[in-house]
Amino acid sequence: MSSPIIEVRDLCKDFVLHTQGGVRIPVFNGLSLAVGAGECVGLHGPSGTGKSTLLRSLYANYKPDTGSVLVRHGDRLVDMATAEPRDVLAVRKHTLGYVSQFLRVIPRVPALDVVAEPLKLLGTSEAEAREKAGGLLARLRIPERLWHLAPATFSGGEQQRVNIARGFVVDYPALLLDEPTASLDAANRDTVVALIQEAKARGCAVVGIFHDADVRTRVCDRLFEIEGYRHAA
Repeated sequence: MSSPIIEVRDLCKDFVLHTQGGVRIPVFNGLSLAVGAGECVGLHGPSGTGKSTLLRSLYANYKPDTGSVLVRHGDRLVDMATAEPRDVLAVRKHTLGYVSQFLRVIPRVPALDVVAEPLKLLGTSEAEAREKAGGLLARLRIPERLWHLAPATFSGGEQQRVNIARGFVVDYPALLLDEPTASLDAANRDTVVALIQEAKARGCAVVGIFHDADVRTRVCDRLFEIEGYRHAA
Protein backbone atom coordinates (compact mmCIF):
# COMPACT_ATOMS: atom_id res chain seq x y z
CA MET A 1 0.00 0.00 0.00
CA SER A 2 1.18 3.54 -0.76
CA SER A 3 0.98 6.12 2.03
CA PRO A 4 -2.42 5.58 3.69
CA ILE A 5 -5.13 8.22 3.58
CA ILE A 6 -6.37 7.14 7.03
CA GLU A 7 -4.11 5.54 9.62
CA VAL A 8 -5.22 4.56 13.12
CA ARG A 9 -2.47 3.77 15.61
CA ASP A 10 -2.98 1.99 18.93
CA LEU A 11 -6.43 3.50 19.54
CA CYS A 12 -8.12 2.93 22.91
CA LYS A 13 -11.62 3.99 23.91
CA ASP A 14 -13.67 3.41 27.06
CA PHE A 15 -16.99 4.99 27.98
CA VAL A 16 -17.27 6.27 31.53
CA LEU A 17 -20.72 6.23 33.14
CA HIS A 18 -20.47 9.23 35.45
CA THR A 19 -24.05 8.78 36.67
CA GLN A 20 -23.19 5.24 37.80
CA GLY A 21 -20.17 5.89 39.96
CA GLY A 22 -17.65 6.20 37.13
CA VAL A 23 -18.11 2.65 35.81
CA ARG A 24 -15.90 2.13 32.74
CA ILE A 25 -17.15 0.22 29.70
CA PRO A 26 -14.26 -0.83 27.43
CA VAL A 27 -14.95 -0.48 23.71
CA PHE A 28 -11.63 -1.25 22.03
CA ASN A 29 -7.99 -1.31 23.03
CA GLY A 30 -4.81 -1.14 20.95
CA LEU A 31 -6.65 -0.85 17.64
CA SER A 32 -4.59 -0.09 14.51
CA LEU A 33 -5.80 0.21 10.93
CA ALA A 34 -4.53 1.73 7.67
CA VAL A 35 -6.67 2.50 4.62
CA GLY A 36 -5.16 3.42 1.28
CA ALA A 37 -6.41 5.37 -1.71
CA GLY A 38 -9.08 3.51 -3.67
CA GLU A 39 -9.63 0.97 -0.91
CA CYS A 40 -12.84 0.16 0.95
CA VAL A 41 -12.50 -1.45 4.37
CA GLY A 42 -15.63 -2.86 5.99
CA LEU A 43 -15.80 -2.81 9.79
CA HIS A 44 -17.06 -6.22 10.84
CA GLY A 45 -18.20 -7.80 14.07
CA PRO A 46 -21.28 -8.41 16.21
CA SER A 47 -23.44 -5.56 17.46
CA GLY A 48 -21.85 -3.74 20.38
CA THR A 49 -18.23 -4.33 19.42
CA GLY A 50 -17.57 -0.65 18.64
CA LYS A 51 -17.96 -0.29 14.88
CA SER A 52 -19.95 2.97 15.03
CA THR A 53 -17.74 4.19 17.89
CA LEU A 54 -14.69 3.71 15.69
CA LEU A 55 -16.29 5.65 12.82
CA ARG A 56 -17.17 8.50 15.17
CA SER A 57 -13.63 8.47 16.54
CA LEU A 58 -12.26 8.74 12.99
CA TYR A 59 -14.49 11.78 12.44
CA ALA A 60 -13.57 13.26 15.86
CA ASN A 61 -17.12 13.08 17.18
CA TYR A 62 -15.69 10.89 19.95
CA LYS A 63 -12.32 11.54 21.56
CA PRO A 64 -10.30 8.36 22.15
CA ASP A 65 -8.50 7.84 25.45
CA THR A 66 -5.15 7.18 23.77
CA GLY A 67 -3.78 6.62 20.28
CA SER A 68 -3.92 8.60 17.06
CA VAL A 69 -6.20 8.96 14.03
CA LEU A 70 -4.08 10.33 11.19
CA VAL A 71 -5.82 11.70 8.09
CA ARG A 72 -3.85 12.84 5.05
CA HIS A 73 -5.15 16.37 4.57
CA GLY A 74 -3.52 18.00 1.56
CA ASP A 75 0.23 17.76 2.06
CA ARG A 76 0.15 17.05 5.79
CA LEU A 77 -1.18 14.58 8.34
CA VAL A 78 -3.78 15.73 10.86
CA ASP A 79 -4.29 13.72 14.05
CA MET A 80 -8.05 13.91 14.56
CA ALA A 81 -7.60 12.68 18.14
CA THR A 82 -5.62 15.75 19.21
CA ALA A 83 -6.23 18.40 16.53
CA GLU A 84 -7.55 21.86 17.31
CA PRO A 85 -11.26 22.33 16.45
CA ARG A 86 -10.44 24.56 13.46
CA ASP A 87 -8.23 21.81 11.99
CA VAL A 88 -10.91 19.17 12.54
CA LEU A 89 -13.43 21.39 10.73
CA ALA A 90 -10.99 21.95 7.85
CA VAL A 91 -10.49 18.19 7.44
CA ARG A 92 -14.25 17.63 7.46
CA LYS A 93 -14.79 20.40 4.93
CA HIS A 94 -12.15 19.34 2.40
CA THR A 95 -10.99 15.78 3.05
CA LEU A 96 -13.22 13.51 5.14
CA GLY A 97 -16.89 12.97 4.32
CA TYR A 98 -19.28 11.15 6.65
CA VAL A 99 -22.65 9.56 5.94
CA SER A 100 -24.33 8.80 9.26
CA GLN A 101 -27.48 6.74 9.75
CA PHE A 102 -29.59 9.83 10.33
CA LEU A 103 -30.14 13.10 8.47
CA ARG A 104 -29.69 16.17 10.68
CA VAL A 105 -30.59 19.41 8.93
CA ILE A 106 -31.85 22.90 9.64
CA PRO A 107 -35.67 22.94 9.44
CA ARG A 108 -37.30 24.42 6.33
CA VAL A 109 -34.15 24.22 4.17
CA PRO A 110 -35.04 22.56 0.82
CA ALA A 111 -33.53 19.15 0.07
CA LEU A 112 -31.65 20.52 -2.96
CA ASP A 113 -29.88 23.09 -0.78
CA VAL A 114 -29.17 20.50 1.94
CA VAL A 115 -27.30 18.40 -0.62
CA ALA A 116 -25.59 21.36 -2.36
CA GLU A 117 -24.35 23.03 0.84
CA PRO A 118 -20.99 21.17 1.22
CA LEU A 119 -20.05 22.16 -2.34
CA LYS A 120 -21.05 25.79 -1.83
CA LEU A 121 -18.92 25.93 1.33
CA LEU A 122 -15.93 25.03 -0.86
CA GLY A 123 -16.61 28.01 -3.12
CA THR A 124 -18.49 26.24 -5.90
CA SER A 125 -21.04 28.49 -7.57
CA GLU A 126 -24.63 28.04 -6.49
CA ALA A 127 -25.68 26.99 -9.99
CA GLU A 128 -22.97 24.33 -10.28
CA ALA A 129 -23.57 23.04 -6.75
CA ARG A 130 -27.31 22.78 -7.34
CA GLU A 131 -26.76 21.03 -10.67
CA LYS A 132 -24.59 18.33 -9.09
CA ALA A 133 -26.96 18.03 -6.12
CA GLY A 134 -29.91 17.58 -8.47
CA GLY A 135 -28.05 14.92 -10.41
CA LEU A 136 -27.43 12.91 -7.26
CA LEU A 137 -31.00 13.29 -6.04
CA ALA A 138 -32.22 12.09 -9.42
CA ARG A 139 -29.88 9.07 -9.35
CA LEU A 140 -31.22 8.23 -5.90
CA ARG A 141 -34.81 8.46 -7.16
CA ILE A 142 -35.92 11.50 -5.18
CA PRO A 143 -38.67 13.00 -7.37
CA GLU A 144 -37.90 16.52 -8.59
CA ARG A 145 -41.18 17.76 -7.10
CA LEU A 146 -39.64 17.09 -3.65
CA TRP A 147 -36.34 18.88 -4.20
CA HIS A 148 -37.69 22.24 -3.00
CA LEU A 149 -39.32 20.80 0.11
CA ALA A 150 -37.65 20.37 3.50
CA PRO A 151 -36.53 16.75 3.99
CA ALA A 152 -38.01 16.72 7.50
CA THR A 153 -41.30 15.99 5.72
CA PHE A 154 -39.85 12.98 3.83
CA SER A 155 -40.08 9.28 4.67
CA GLY A 156 -37.15 7.63 6.45
CA GLY A 157 -35.87 6.08 3.23
CA GLU A 158 -36.11 9.39 1.37
CA GLN A 159 -34.25 11.19 4.14
CA GLN A 160 -31.48 8.61 4.00
CA ARG A 161 -31.14 9.10 0.24
CA VAL A 162 -30.83 12.86 0.77
CA ASN A 163 -28.20 12.10 3.40
CA ILE A 164 -26.27 9.90 0.95
CA ALA A 165 -26.47 12.53 -1.81
CA ARG A 166 -25.08 15.14 0.59
CA GLY A 167 -22.21 12.81 1.56
CA PHE A 168 -21.23 12.12 -2.06
CA VAL A 169 -21.69 15.61 -3.51
CA VAL A 170 -18.05 16.52 -2.76
CA ASP A 171 -15.29 14.28 -4.16
CA TYR A 172 -13.69 13.76 -0.74
CA PRO A 173 -10.37 11.90 -0.56
CA ALA A 174 -11.87 9.79 2.26
CA LEU A 175 -15.39 8.72 3.23
CA LEU A 176 -16.91 7.21 6.37
CA LEU A 177 -20.17 5.32 5.80
CA ASP A 178 -22.40 4.11 8.66
CA GLU A 179 -24.87 1.59 7.21
CA PRO A 180 -25.63 3.71 4.13
CA THR A 181 -28.00 1.15 2.59
CA ALA A 182 -29.87 0.10 5.74
CA SER A 183 -33.31 1.52 4.82
CA LEU A 184 -33.09 1.34 1.03
CA ASP A 185 -34.81 -0.84 -1.55
CA ALA A 186 -32.83 -2.97 -4.01
CA ALA A 187 -32.68 -0.35 -6.78
CA ASN A 188 -31.36 2.36 -4.47
CA ARG A 189 -28.91 -0.06 -2.85
CA ASP A 190 -27.51 -0.68 -6.32
CA THR A 191 -27.15 3.08 -6.84
CA VAL A 192 -25.27 3.48 -3.56
CA VAL A 193 -22.99 0.56 -4.48
CA ALA A 194 -22.27 2.31 -7.79
CA LEU A 195 -21.51 5.60 -6.01
CA ILE A 196 -19.06 3.82 -3.68
CA GLN A 197 -17.39 2.04 -6.58
CA GLU A 198 -17.05 5.35 -8.45
CA ALA A 199 -15.51 6.98 -5.36
CA LYS A 200 -13.00 4.14 -5.06
CA ALA A 201 -12.13 4.43 -8.76
CA ARG A 202 -11.12 8.08 -8.30
CA GLY A 203 -8.92 7.13 -5.33
CA CYS A 204 -11.19 7.69 -2.33
CA ALA A 205 -10.38 5.74 0.84
CA VAL A 206 -13.61 4.34 2.30
CA VAL A 207 -14.31 2.95 5.78
CA GLY A 208 -17.80 1.64 6.29
CA ILE A 209 -20.27 -0.47 8.21
CA PHE A 210 -22.32 -2.64 5.85
CA HIS A 211 -24.77 -5.06 7.45
CA ASP A 212 -26.03 -6.16 4.03
CA ALA A 213 -23.78 -9.09 3.05
CA ASP A 214 -24.33 -8.54 -0.68
CA VAL A 215 -23.33 -4.86 -0.43
CA ARG A 216 -20.28 -5.84 1.63
CA THR A 217 -19.17 -8.31 -1.02
CA ARG A 218 -19.59 -5.79 -3.83
CA VAL A 219 -17.78 -2.81 -2.28
CA CYS A 220 -15.30 -4.03 0.35
CA ASP A 221 -11.74 -4.94 -0.54
CA ARG A 222 -11.28 -6.42 2.92
CA LEU A 223 -12.98 -6.70 6.28
CA PHE A 224 -11.55 -5.41 9.54
CA GLU A 225 -12.58 -7.61 12.47
CA ILE A 226 -13.05 -5.15 15.30
CA GLU A 227 -14.07 -7.71 17.93
CA GLY A 228 -10.50 -8.88 18.40
CA TYR A 229 -9.59 -5.48 19.89
CA ARG A 230 -12.38 -5.37 22.44
CA HIS A 231 -10.49 -7.15 25.22
CA ALA A 232 -6.95 -6.75 23.98
CA ALA A 233 -4.33 -6.45 26.67
